Amino acid sequence: MLGFPGAPIGAAYHIVFALTQFLAPVAGGLATAAAIVVFTAAVRLLLSPLSVLAYRGQARMSRLQPRIEELRRKHARQPDRLQAELTALYRAEGSGMLAGCLPMLLQLPFFSVMYRLFLSKTVAGHPNALLASKFLTTPLGSHWLTGAGLVSIHGLVFLGLFAVLAGVIFLAARAARSPVVATAAAATAGAAAAVTAGQPGLGWLGQVLPYTTLIIAAFVPLAAVLYLVTTTSWTTAERAVLRRWHRAAGQVASPG
Repeated sequence: MLGFPGAPIGAAYHIVFALTQFLAPVAGGLATAAAIVVFTAAVRLLLSPLSVLAYRGQARMSRLQPRIEELRRKHARQPDRLQAELTALYRAEGSGMLAGCLPMLLQLPFFSVMYRLFLSKTVAGHPNALLASKFLTTPLGSHWLTGAGLVSIHGLVFLGLFAVLAGVIFLAARAARSPVVATAAAATAGAAAAVTAGQPGLGWLGQVLPYTTLIIAAFVPLAAVLYLVTTTSWTTAERAVLRRWHRAAGQVASPG
């Protein structure tokens, strides 16, 4: 019997396997890779309400940042007074330090299950059949550094996905320079971590951190690389839509 987190991983495995069989008549040898992309996108779609809540919380915190900094300067030598003033500000604005973090944290178990599924060699004590399939002749269970070389098909498949991932991260980091915080979801060490870019106070570090996803991708199986490319692309597109919605809502609220 599977225990947590084995049970969720086993359930996710059966769903992806069923998707593979469903897509096989159309996708052929790419059915497993397509199933990974479809499954990841479907889970992200189901989690989109939490993403909206996270973005709203981050937008409120970004808007409050100048007032927070002002209170910190004003009451720098009065920590009790500062805490009281900050609490009053958060209460008045219906916000708080966890306003944007909590919805993101609630998504982490789902990211962890997906990531571990595409990372694990076995599921429920049996070989992970998903990793035995191939993507453009390259096994989904293979690693970049264990191939025949950079100029082989194996190496080119990985380098192509790395290039796509780098491009997506660049777009996310560039967009994160706006006042509203942008995030890119990355999975690391078997659990998903929300890497914040462009948040006040992080400076250059906030721009560099998202690129650690590329380092992770260099050491995980091809199936996990496909997951990272899909989930990071979804996050970037999702945040772009939310930014437009936020700006449109602001223009409506403040006409002229």
